[in-house]
Amino acid sequence: MDAASEIAGLRAKLAEREAELATAHLLIEQYKAQLHKLRRMKFGQSSEALDAQIHQLELRLEDLEESEGATKAAVTANRPRPERRQPVRKPLPEHLPREEIIHPAGDICPGCGGTHFTKLGEDTTEVLDKIPARLKVVRHIRPKLSCRACEAIIQAPAPDLTIEKGRPGAGLIANVVTSKYLDGLPLYRQSAILAREGVEIERATLADWVGHAAWWVSPLAALIGASVMSADIIHTDDTPIAVLAPGLGRTRTGRVWVYLVDERPWAGSRPPAAYYRFSPDRKGERPREHLASFRGVIQADAYSGYEALYRQSGPPGVNAPRIMHAACWAHARRKLFDEFERTKSPNAEEALRRIGKLYDIEADITGHSAELRQKLRKDLAVPILDELKTWFHDQRRRLSLKSNLAKALQYALTRWDALALYTTDGRIGIDNNPAERSLRGIAITRKNFLFLGSDAGGDRAAVLYTILESAKLNGLNPEAYLADVINRMAKGHPINRLSELLPWNWKQQEAELAA
Repeated sequence: MDAASEIAGLRAKLAEREAELATAHLLIEQYKAQLHKLRRMKFGQSSEALDAQIHQLELRLEDLEESEGATKAAVTANRPRPERRQPVRKPLPEHLPREEIIHPAGDICPGCGGTHFTKLGEDTTEVLDKIPARLKVVRHIRPKLSCRACEAIIQAPAPDLTIEKGRPGAGLIANVVTSKYLDGLPLYRQSAILAREGVEIERATLADWVGHAAWWVSPLAALIGASVMSADIIHTDDTPIAVLAPGLGRTRTGRVWVYLVDERPWAGSRPPAAYYRFSPDRKGERPREHLASFRGVIQADAYSGYEALYRQSGPPGVNAPRIMHAACWAHARRKLFDEFERTKSPNAEEALRRIGKLYDIEADITGHSAELRQKLRKDLAVPILDELKTWFHDQRRRLSLKSNLAKALQYALTRWDALALYTTDGRIGIDNNPAERSLRGIAITRKNFLFLGSDAGGDRAAVLYTILESAKLNGLNPEAYLADVINRMAKGHPINRLSELLPWNWKQQEAELAA
C-alpha cells in the first residue's frame, strides 16, 4: 500500500471516530437531561422506582462518558499533531507540588554531527497526575536516660493519642469520616480499600473511630449551632433517612434537618455555617424544639409543622410573631415548571417567564448591601409581583379546581405574603436553595449507607455533617480541617478557647500563619 492510500485510510478512520464521538456526546447530553429531571422529581419524595431508575441512568451515563473518553484518546492519537499548540486551558494551581522530568534533546546534531550547542529556551508541558494515597506509620520514640550523678531516670511523657491505646492518627480518622459522610463510602468498603494497602482493619474498628471523632467535635458542633441560632435570618429544610428499628428487622424513616446561615449574597459580616439536627420522625414539635431560642425570619418550604412558629404570641398589634416565614419561590416555580414539562401549557410558560424576571433582578443584586438590595427590589421587583399576583388570580378563575395548573397557581396565591416578604428586607433571599443544596449530599450518599443503625447514629451523623459542611461553606478542605481539630482536641485544647477552632476563625489563623 502506498503512502497516499495509507493516509486516506487513516483519514477515513479518523472521520469515523469523530462521528462516533459526536453521537456519544449527544446521547450523554440526552441522559443528563433525563437525569436532571428525575432528580428534580425525586427531591423530597421516597420512591424506590425513581431510585432504581436514577441509579441505572447514572451507571449508563458513567459508561458512556468513559467510552467518550476512550474515543477522544483514540482520535487524539490518530490526528496529525500541529507543529505548535496554543494553550487553551487555565494553568494548573500554583500550590500543587511540582515534579520535573527533563527530556534531553540529544548530544549530537542530526544535521551535521556537531556537539556544541547554544540553549535558545525551553518548552514546558504540565500534566496533572495523582499519586495514590499511602498509609504511613508514625513511631513515637521516647529514650530513657539515667543520671550518672544520682541514677535518676528521666523520659519524655507519653504523647497524647487521638484514641487512648489506639493506633489511628488524626489524619486517618478524618479521612474515614470524610469518606463516609461526604463521599458516601460505607465503612465496610473503606475496610476493603485499606486491605488493598495491606492493612487489615475491621469495619467495627472504623466505626469506633467515627464514634470517637463525633465525641471530640460535638462541643464544636454545638458552638456552630449557637452561632446559627443567633442570626436574624436562617434557611431550613429536611430530608428523610432510613433508621434501623431495633428488634423489628426493618427500617423506619427518620429526618435530618439543616439550619443554615449564609450572608454572602448581601455582604453580611456573619460567616456562613450549617447546623444539622436529627429526629426520629417529622412531627411539628421537632423544628419547634430546634428553633426554641430563635427569633427572626426562617426561609423554608410550606411544611405544615412550621405553622405554629408563625402564630402571634399575643393579640394583633401587641406582640408580633417570634418567627416570620419567608416562602421559597423555587418551590412555587417548580410546580409550574413540572406542569409545563408535562403539558407545554402556554399559561405555565408565561408564569415561568414572569418569575424569571424576578430571578434576573436577583442575579444583578447578589453581593450588594442589604439596603441597596431592598431599594432595587422595591423599585424593580414589587411592580412585577403586583402584576404577577393579578395575572395569577385571573388565570386561576378560568381553570378547573382539579387541574394541576390551578393547584400550582393556588399554591403561590395562598402563600403570597410569605413569597413577597423578601422584597421588604434585603437580607432575605428569594428562595430556600441554600438549604436544599446543603442536604443534596445526604440525599445522594444515603443510598450507599442503606440505613443508620440507631437514633444515636443519627445524632452522630448530624454532628459530623455540621463540622464538615460548615468547613466547606468557609472554603476549607474539610478533611484537613477535621484532622487538625481532632488533633488539637485530643491534646487538650482548652474548652474556654473552643471558638478558636470554629471554621471561620481557624481559616483566619491559617491565613495569618501563611502570611
